[in-house]
Amino acid sequence: MTKTPTVTTKLDWSKIVKSGQRIFIGSHAAVPVALIDDLVAHCKNLHDIEIVQVFTLSDNYWAGPEYQHRFKVNTFFIGGGTVRDAVNEGRADYTPAFTSDIPNLFSNDILPLDVALIMVAPGDKYGYHSMGVSVDIVSAAAKAANIVVAQVNEHMPVTYGQSFLHRNQIDYLWDHATQLPTMLTAEPEGSKIIERIGQYIALLVDDGATLQIGSGKISSAALRYLKNHKDLGVHSEMITDDIMNLMVDGVINNRRKTFHPNKIVTSFCIGSQDLYDFVAHNPHIGFYPSEYVNSPVNIARNDNMITINSAIEVDLTGQVVSDSIGSQFYSGIGGQVDFSRGASMSVGGKPIIAMPSTAKDGTISRIVPYIREGAGVVTSRGHVHYIVTEFGVASLRGKSIRERALELIRVAHPRFREGLLKQVRKHFWVPHYQQQTPVDVPELGDVGFKELNIHGHEYDLRPLYPSDERRLQEFFYSHTKETLQLRYNAVPTQMSREKSCTLVSVDQSKDLALCIVKQKGSAAQIQAVGRYYLIEAQNSCEVAFVTREVVQGYGMATTLLEEMIRIARLRGLTSMQAVVRADNTPMLNVFERAGFKRVPADEPGEVSLTLQLQSPGVEASDSAASPSTDSSQSSES
Repeated sequence: MTKTPTVTTKLDWSKIVKSGQRIFIGSHAAVPVALIDDLVAHCKNLHDIEIVQVFTLSDNYWAGPEYQHRFKVNTFFIGGGTVRDAVNEGRADYTPAFTSDIPNLFSNDILPLDVALIMVAPGDKYGYHSMGVSVDIVSAAAKAANIVVAQVNEHMPVTYGQSFLHRNQIDYLWDHATQLPTMLTAEPEGSKIIERIGQYIALLVDDGATLQIGSGKISSAALRYLKNHKDLGVHSEMITDDIMNLMVDGVINNRRKTFHPNKIVTSFCIGSQDLYDFVAHNPHIGFYPSEYVNSPVNIARNDNMITINSAIEVDLTGQVVSDSIGSQFYSGIGGQVDFSRGASMSVGGKPIIAMPSTAKDGTISRIVPYIREGAGVVTSRGHVHYIVTEFGVASLRGKSIRERALELIRVAHPRFREGLLKQVRKHFWVPHYQQQTPVDVPELGDVGFKELNIHGHEYDLRPLYPSDERRLQEFFYSHTKETLQLRYNAVPTQMSREKSCTLVSVDQSKDLALCIVKQKGSAAQIQAVGRYYLIEAQNSCEVAFVTREVVQGYGMATTLLEEMIRIARLRGLTSMQAVVRADNTPMLNVFERAGFKRVPADEPGEVSLTLQLQSPGVEASDSAASPSTDSSQSSES
C-alpha cells in the first residue's frame, strides 16, 4: 500500500520514537538540527535511544554528558570534539566501516533503523523531494528505516543524480526553514610544509585525470597547484569550494572521464553558501548514494583515477593509521580504503596518502618503525602506492619491505631518519652496510627534481636515492661489455647488492649523484647516472657518467653535466676534473663542448680534462643553468 505522509507543523514524538530504539540523523551539511532540537525538547520521558550518524556539521550537543541517559551516539566517523570526547570517555560508540558498506548494514538489518531524521528540499510538482547536499548514506537510511521524518527546508538546494525521495517514501513532512551550516575552505596560512605537499601531489596528477579529494589544508593546497592542468574530472564522495573554483575556471570539465563523462560524481558537498548555490539545479554535478560513489568497482571505471587522502602515521612497511592516535579514536575509516582500492584497480590510477612528516611542532615523526600501541591499520600495506610528505614522494607499489623502508625514510624528517634506520636494522629489513646519508639536493629546487622532455618522452632528473639499489643493479646489468670498458676501463662482471648499496648511499651534501629516470606510475628505470666526487683539498671534484645504450645519443650526459656544473658553481667549487679513455670520442666531445680543457694525463691511453669554474657563489651561465635536451648536440657512452 502506498503511504501518505503526515504533513505537520507540530510533531508528536510519542508516536514516532520509543525508548531503546535506534534512530539515524542526516549527514554533513544536511544534519537536521531543527528536528533534533524539537526531539530533545519533547522527549523527556524517553531514554536509551541510539543515534546512528556519520560526520555532522554541527556542535553535536546531543552527545554531551548531560544527555547520556537519553541518547547514546554510535558514529561511523568521529567529527567534532563533542563526539570525540564522548567516544573516548565511553559515552558513545565508534563503529569502523567502509563508507561503501554502511548502506548494507542498514538494508541487511545488521543495524536496523527504527527512525530516520533527514532534511530535504521542498517537493516538486511530481512529489519528489531532493536530498540536496547530502545523499551519501542518507539515501539508504531513508529506505531502510521504519519511519522517516523529513525536515522540509526551503534553503536546501535541489541537486540531480539519484538524489530524490518521493513523498510516499516519507512518513512525516515537517516544514521548517533554516540556513545550511557552512564550512569555509582551509585558507593558506603561509605553511611551507602544506604548500610543498600540495606541489608534490600536483606533480603526480596528469592532464585528464579524475580526482577524489578529502577535506583540509593538504587537499586545498593540492587543488591550488592544479590550476594549470587541463581536462580534469571528479569522482569523489565529497566536493568543496576548491572543486567549484576549478570547475568555474574550466580546469575541471570532466571531458576525459571514462565513467559518467562530462559530469562530476559525488555523494555530498560541504563548504560555503556559494557552493550550495552552485550545486543547485546544476546538471553537470550528479549526487549519488555512497554504495554507488564509493564502490571500488565503479571508482576503477575511471581511468587515471587519483585519490588523495591523509593519515595520522605510516609505518615503514606502508601500513596507514588514519582513524586513531594510539588507543584514542580520532576520525574514521570513511572512504579512504574504498578509493585507494578503486584507484589501484584503475588504468593509470594512483592512490595517494599525504601528510606532514611530523606532528606536535616537529617533535614526533609521523613515519614510524611500527605503529603505536592501540592504533589500528585503516589502509593496508598492500593498498598503498604513494606516500607524500614535504620531503618528497615515496613510491611503494611493488617494493620489498627493505625498499619500502628506504623510500619512507627518505621522505621522513631528516632529524628522524637515522633513528628510523636503526630501528629497521633490528628486524633485518635493511642490511647493516646501508648507511643513512643526506639525500636531498636543494639546488634542484623546491621539489627536488626536474622534469625533462627528451625526444618527445618525459623523464625526471633527480638525485640517486638509497632505495635505487635494485634499479642501479638492473642499470649495471643492462650495459654491454663495450660500455663497461669505456666507463670503468675494465669489464666488471658483478654488481653485488652490497656494492650497489654503497653506490646509492651518497652524501649528497658533499658528493653528488644524479640520475635521469624514466618514470611511469610506480615503475622507474634509470637511463643515465652522473656523479662527481669531492676533492676537498683542491676545492674541486671529479666527474663521471654512464648512459643506458638505448638512449645514447639523446644528450643525457650533456644534460647531467650541465646540471652538475651549475650545482658545483653554487657550492663554490673552483674547478671540475674528468678522466676519459682516449678512444671514447663521444664522451670527450661532451666534456669539451661544456668547456673542459685537456691537460697532461697520468696514464697512457687516457685524457685528463679540467674546467675552471666561476668565482665561488656566482650563478652559472644561462647555458649551464638550463639543461639541454637537443639530441643533435651530443653522442655519449
